[in-house]
Amino acid sequence: MSSKSSFAPIWRVDARILILGSLPGDASLAAGEYYAHPRNAFWPIMSTLLGQPLHEQPFPARYAALQAAGIALWDVVAQAQRRGSLDSALREINPNPLAELIAQLPQLQLVVFNGQAAAKHGQRYIPMYIASSIAPSSSPAYTLPLAAKLAQWQALIAPLMNHARPHSSEC
Repeated sequence: MSSKSSFAPIWRVDARILILGSLPGDASLAAGEYYAHPRNAFWPIMSTLLGQPLHEQPFPARYAALQAAGIALWDVVAQAQRRGSLDSALREINPNPLAELIAQLPQLQLVVFNGQAAAKHGQRYIPMYIASSIAPSSSPAYTLPLAAKLAQWQALIAPLMNHARPHSSEC
């Protein structure tokens, strides 16, 4: 088993939504970017919700689009032992200081756990005054069809997202 560590959080002080994964998988760790596995549904889901082809953009542009929509991104686990990428293989878990990040997000209204494992390891660190929900894991290991994942993610986060696209008015 090898020791694996999460990335720094992606956030702005005006975030209203915090999405928490468990710990990046091997493909993401190798790329040094969140949700880098080509079969992970996270970026296709966010692309649809934000109305932008994020999955075709470089990672800094993806992160900027999330931030503009009022979304912050991090992981529950700071460091753990894990063989492979499956959350079920996580051992010797050290959590990220979620309370410290949350304290810097005065507009935070919702924490969304990306899958059951993130919720299992992170729910106890979320203050009671902040709503939290569990979205279906975007991991390719969770075989729920993309359309079903998208529908559940959309129901959870779309109402709180900034919609930075200009509105057209018709007479």
